Amino acid sequence: METSFLLAVGASFLAAGFVKGVVGLGLPTVAMGTLSLVMPPVQAAALLIVPSMVTNVWQLAAGPGLRALLHRLWPMLAAVMAGTLAGGALLPQDSGAWAVVALGVALMLYALAGLLSPQLRVPARHEAWLGPVAGAVTGLVTAATGVFVIPAVPYLQGLGLARDALVQALGLAFTASTVALAASLALHGDFSLGAAGASAYALLPALAGMLAGQWLRGRIAQQVFKRCFFAGLFALGLHAAVKPWMA
Repeated sequence: METSFLLAVGASFLAAGFVKGVVGLGLPTVAMGTLSLVMPPVQAAALLIVPSMVTNVWQLAAGPGLRALLHRLWPMLAAVMAGTLAGGALLPQDSGAWAVVALGVALMLYALAGLLSPQLRVPARHEAWLGPVAGAVTGLVTAATGVFVIPAVPYLQGLGLARDALVQALGLAFTASTVALAASLALHGDFSLGAAGASAYALLPALAGMLAGQWLRGRIAQQVFKRCFFAGLFALGLHAAVKPWMA
């Protein structure tokens, strides 16, 4: 691998891990957004697999009520995986302009949701059908962009979970998305042994950034950091969305 490639991957995952360490999420989103500046989204998604899997398993294992959450969320998780695999089979597999634009739109939507912080509430009586719908849509977005936060994150935030349970639920959803994305990429030949090796390399800066972010978490104003993060993410998404039309 070229030195410039290794530096770009290392810097992207260091920043992505740092954001996750501070706010508890954002590693795949930041990594996809920054890597898309220098490579096709499908290649960036392949690099994402190992760091995302390890950090999200770490996150879901730290919570207290894994069995209860699995029982409550399994329809959504199953729909996430099915939607990702279906999207991978049905959506175009080239790395053309549409993929970059779709990624940019997904980043902007997520950033707007974070900046506006809408107070969504999911009534318990609607979870049975709304969970699978949110999961399936998240899977399709994941297959198209490599980003698996829309609409999964707003949906989970609307369940009214306690902080630790929400963090664990996000880890569950992201882990399911990562497994499904890896399977989808592998089925289309985009997650080879070479890609797996590069993804494993990306784990090191991701963990370093995550540990640094966790150290800094209690020493900075999180709300200010979040606003800056989402504002920067929106700018990154806007750049990705208009980039193909400026070429």
